[in-house]
Amino acid sequence: MAVEQAHFALAPTAAQSGYRVTSFETVGSTNAEALDAARAGDTGRCWFVSDHQQTGRGRRGRPWQTERGNLAASLLIVDDLELKATATLGFVAGLALHDALSALIPDAGLAVALDGDSRRRFELKWPNDVLAGGAKLSGILLESTKLPNGRQATSIGWGVNVVSHPSDTEFPATSLRALGSRADAGDVFLALSDAWAENYALWNAASGLDVIRSRWLERASGLGGQVAVRIDGRVARGIFETIDSDCRFVIREDDGRLTHIAAGDVHFGAVASARAV
Repeated sequence: MAVEQAHFALAPTAAQSGYRVTSFETVGSTNAEALDAARAGDTGRCWFVSDHQQTGRGRRGRPWQTERGNLAASLLIVDDLELKATATLGFVAGLALHDALSALIPDAGLAVALDGDSRRRFELKWPNDVLAGGAKLSGILLESTKLPNGRQATSIGWGVNVVSHPSDTEFPATSLRALGSRADAGDVFLALSDAWAENYALWNAASGLDVIRSRWLERASGLGGQVAVRIDGRVARGIFETIDSDCRFVIREDDGRLTHIAAGDVHFGAVASARAV
């Protein structure tokens, strides 16, 4: 499938907020470019974007496939925050992409039909995925490094399946093109840069994380349903209750106890019920 290279431009709201953008026809890893720029003295609020990433990676070092026409975008943030606070930016990132896609592709224009499920909206899967009809549309990865001046550089990376998606994955994946959208990577980035500026401003305000947490839960996949999470060498099973004030995943296990999970692979519905994790 031949795909023209996308044009990447910031939304006016993002440019007015001091964000910049550097684009690449082809790139190894946008996250790596962002962190390299920080080490070279970049002060942050710079996007690094491409529609062809060759050596992208996801959580736990898993490869992330970015065929020509899909979006790879990383935002460099340089600040003095502790890692615990920085980690919550992943939830800002998920919200931003959800808002961007919802604005770019209204529900009426989204054709979702997977396993007989006719859900017509995007959802957020803890901690860092965006789903459409239960299938993975995007992944988000945060990587941080300490700079010589003591500040912390964080690269927030989005990989969005715009025109294609992998077929050999453990769980279903999809793309905007498969859902009937004609948007290209440049369209998605334009909307994302706008939605990020808005959500980051909310997060950065007093009690901002509470607002982000509440908005994230309104868009959460599987809330109140059966779930299984592998943690500390065992599988915790029960009901997805909420995310706590630190954005940890909270499960009410089958024995009634509440377990707060900082990291783990989450499985919903039939996979959780069948005890196949």
